[in-house]
This record gives sequence, structure tokens and C-alpha cells, in this order.
Amino acid sequence: MALTKVEKDDYEVRGVYKHINVRTKVSIMEDGEELSYKYHRRVLSPDMDVSEESNEIKALASALWTDDIKKAWSDSLIK
Repeated sequence: MALTKVEKDDYEVRGVYKHINVRTKVSIMEDGEELSYKYHRRVLSPDMDVSEESNEIKALASALWTDDIKKAWSDSLIK
């Protein structure tokens, strides 16, 4: 009887500024069978540091958050 913790991310890109909505499912497993789970959600915006995120999220942010998107997001915050 071995308990393990498994984390899995999924994401969705939304809005003009390409915010990345990340949902992490944390599952507690016993011998391959899921005993329980919970979700954590967070939103990443173009001005955030994603260096601690998974490689998949970093690649997505790099592809989506162009200099134009970052500037438009920054300009929207100044108002």
C-alpha cells in the first residue's frame, strides 16, 4: 500500500491580452487508484515571471506574449 501525490496541469488562454488560466489537479493515489483530489487555479498575465512554471507553460507564454501584447497589457494598467 503505497500513497503517492500526482500533480497535473491543464490550461486555457483567454482574452485580448492572452491570459493563461492554469488549473492544477492534485491527486492522492494508492496503488494506482485515485483516493482523492483537489484543484488549484491561477491566472498568469503577460507581466508575470513564468520561470518557475512547467516547460509547457513557459513555451506557451513565450509564444503568446509578444512584445505588442506585453505593451498593450502594460498600457491597460496605467489608466
